[in-house]
Amino acid sequence: MATASNASASTTEPFPAETEGGGPDRPLKRSLTLSGHRTSVSLEAAFWEEFRRVAKARGLAINALAAIIDADRDPEISLASAIRVFLLRNLQAEARDARAGPPAQPSVASTGKVSSSQ
Repeated sequence: MATASNASASTTEPFPAETEGGGPDRPLKRSLTLSGHRTSVSLEAAFWEEFRRVAKARGLAINALAAIIDADRDPEISLASAIRVFLLRNLQAEARDARAGPPAQPSVASTGKVSSSQ
C-alpha cells in the first residue's frame, strides 16, 4: 500500500508547456514515481493543471498525491481514471463548500448568551 511518506517528492516543478504534442484535449503522458517505482500516466492538460493545483493546495508533491490516490483505488481501475475521478470529486466538494458560505454565527438560542454587539 502506497502512502505519501514513501512516495518520491522530487516532482515539484511545473511540467513543460502542456500544449506540446497537440491541443489541450490531447492526453499528455507524464512519469510519476509511486513507492519507488516509475509509472506513466496520460491525462489531458486540464487534468494535469488541476492535479498540480490540488497537490499544491494540500502541500504535497504530485508524486505524493498520486501515491495516495493509487493506494485508495480499486486495482481494476486505471491510475489515470482514478486521478480524474478524484479531481472531479474534489471540485464537487469545493463547489459544495463555496455554496455553503462561511460558518453561521451561533444563535442566542443555541448559546444561551447575547453577544455584546447587540
